[in-house]
Amino acid sequence: MRVGETGRAAEWIVSPRATLDWTVKTDTHPLTVWDESVFPLGSPRPGMRIEEGGVEITVPGERDGASDGTNEDVFFNPEQELNRDITVAVLRAYQRRVPEVGRYLDAMAASGIRGVRAAAEGYDVTCVDVDPEATALAEKNLADNENGGEAICRDVNAHLYESSPSVTDLDPYGTPIPFADAAVSNTRKLVCVTATDTAPLCGAHLNSGIRKYGAIPRNTEYHPEMGLRTLLSALTRTAARYDLAADPICSHVSRHYARTYLELNSGAQAADSVLEELGHVYHCEDCLWRDSDHGLIAAPPDGCPRCEGNRTLTAGPLWLGAVANSAFTTTVREAIDDEMGTAARARRLLDRVSTELDTPTHYDQHRLCEQWGRPASGMETFISQLREAGHAASRAHYSGTAFKSDATIPEIRAITSPE
Repeated sequence: MRVGETGRAAEWIVSPRATLDWTVKTDTHPLTVWDESVFPLGSPRPGMRIEEGGVEITVPGERDGASDGTNEDVFFNPEQELNRDITVAVLRAYQRRVPEVGRYLDAMAASGIRGVRAAAEGYDVTCVDVDPEATALAEKNLADNENGGEAICRDVNAHLYESSPSVTDLDPYGTPIPFADAAVSNTRKLVCVTATDTAPLCGAHLNSGIRKYGAIPRNTEYHPEMGLRTLLSALTRTAARYDLAADPICSHVSRHYARTYLELNSGAQAADSVLEELGHVYHCEDCLWRDSDHGLIAAPPDGCPRCEGNRTLTAGPLWLGAVANSAFTTTVREAIDDEMGTAARARRLLDRVSTELDTPTHYDQHRLCEQWGRPASGMETFISQLREAGHAASRAHYSGTAFKSDATIPEIRAITSPE
């Protein structure tokens, strides 16, 4: 049993049989990720050989997240297999989209599992880690799989400024922002980014989120959406400083992290177009009204236009555009194969991502029904009722009770009323 680091999204204790009840206590809304086994029975033990996605590697002890650039033990996280399976599918799909991509940088490589799997897909792989033990292990795992690649012991920012990979994969322990400038300014086509500091991203740790991401995130019931759009806002603004447009072609929020894949295109005009997708969200804590507008200057209402309350929050600048390209995400879904350990989960998730509305907030049916004093209904029936009434509606990929719609709360209540 071990205790997670403090100052993160939550303090947590896990054992091999534990489930994750990850809740941030705040004055408003809890940040909760559904219960699920953290390290199920059969998780790899230190020094074990494991097979994942058709490759076999030696792994050390588990730890949550990726390398944080310290001299702590090298680690491997079995619970990130879904993340890695989708990454491989994205790499396959992107090779079809841009055949000339070839050089893949596994930044903060740790065991090198991402790099080893990318090498198996035909990419020319470089694994970088500041930890000598991690570098040695990544080098061994690359060699054992005989797909080529190199491992370098170095600060990844320094390495990026002297290289130009086609694809850079940032999977740090915590925020990716310290590596964002080097990654977007030196990568040719695709930057893959994981952020595990969900509490700052979604506003549960407000000041930390403001410092790291240059935006004001708010802790609402749609915290996964808030976190992803705060991350995308920071990354697209970073790219724009270098006259680069960073377009999210696939993104998802899973368990305790946000993951996005940004396609880079050069040019000031293209960068300006991306910045037009930034704006603000306004949210009433009393009646749950919300609205959004584009622009870097906020124009919040004096009070809630629905209930006339004075507890209206402003969040932003956030990314208000699409978080994924539907056609590309469908191609990613098709690139998932049955050899992947999380194939079924990955396909379900990508199916939802590809059909999800682009609205920057979601509703939670259970939260609404609790407010209305009535029992919740089946989600498919609930969504169908909204569509039959002429509204756009979809499920959200990160929660079983979350949905998106262009209907207002009064309209949703009337349409779905059991009477």
